[in-house]
Amino acid sequence: MTEMTDTPSTGLTGLTLDTALRLDAAEAARRLGHQPGSLSVPELARALRDSGASAVVITGNPHDWLDTPHATGWLTRPRTGPADHAERFERARRAGWVVADAAVLARLPDGAGALDLPVLSVDDQPLPWVAPLGVPHAWGVYAIVDSAERVRACAEAGVGLVQLRIKARRDDPSVEPEIRAALDAVRAARGTTLVVNDHWRTALNLDAPALHLGQEDWLALRPTERTTIAAAQARGLQLGMSSHSLWELCRARGAGADLIACGPVWPTTTKDMPWHAQGLDNLAWWVRLAGRPVIAIGGVLAPEQLEQCAATGAATVCVVRGLGDDPRATLPRWQRAWDAGQALPRRPTPAWPHATLAAD
Repeated sequence: MTEMTDTPSTGLTGLTLDTALRLDAAEAARRLGHQPGSLSVPELARALRDSGASAVVITGNPHDWLDTPHATGWLTRPRTGPADHAERFERARRAGWVVADAAVLARLPDGAGALDLPVLSVDDQPLPWVAPLGVPHAWGVYAIVDSAERVRACAEAGVGLVQLRIKARRDDPSVEPEIRAALDAVRAARGTTLVVNDHWRTALNLDAPALHLGQEDWLALRPTERTTIAAAQARGLQLGMSSHSLWELCRARGAGADLIACGPVWPTTTKDMPWHAQGLDNLAWWVRLAGRPVIAIGGVLAPEQLEQCAATGAATVCVVRGLGDDPRATLPRWQRAWDAGQALPRRPTPAWPHATLAAD
């Protein structure tokens, strides 16, 4: 059991408003005065939170239950080790990781790879562990644009992936003509895959080949809607998902994402977000652990940055503002940077990444 105490006690004996608990179910029941098995694991964690704990991790085999300010769900791992997981959790907390991320790091042995990454559920039903994909991908530049006309320009320039990001209410009927026009543009050009951001119902109705969702979008879906997307994946839809932290990486794997974005690599003003920059070190770590092709995104403003991302083994790198007014004129320079990065030696991967949120 791990327990951190910083303020005067409230609730159960020994618990404080800043206490983070990591313990097994039997100890959780004892702390609450219950018989083992009288409450479910999620109920035990909720009772401990209600009694004053700031975050609770209830350990088990092969599932740990997380009830934290940042993430709630079952963390399912493929292997038993490492044996020193309690010490690893404390080490991660001392290094500044929030509890949800520390819970992931506690379960990763030294030299961990994609076969060791747990998966995180979105509800109280544990997920089966999801095996990594063994086939590497390399798409080069991933253009992100806001109109069908710019999709057309990117397709004509030969970009492999282009995302249509329309800022409108999800599945607003007014977006359908724009998405349809973008699909027509890539089909005419051939060789380009269109990724529709956010508007998942419209994307599925129009038989779009790929979809990208943020973590909040995925969490907001009803179980039947996630099943609908999974059925579309079985028919060939490619699902991309954002991730900014270790628990989000585990949730993306659990969601069955085909591509996983790591960001922001550098500070970005495109979105207002709480995350610290991942840097090239975390990006390289994501590439090793994700078990899926990794998208580098965030703050890529110069071709030299794209070249550095390519050297980490990322499958593709997002370019937004750097496309300029005419992507047909700018994309060749970005593609050359990708080719140069692919020719560089692979960037070394750190044993552990660095934290991307201020510690709780």
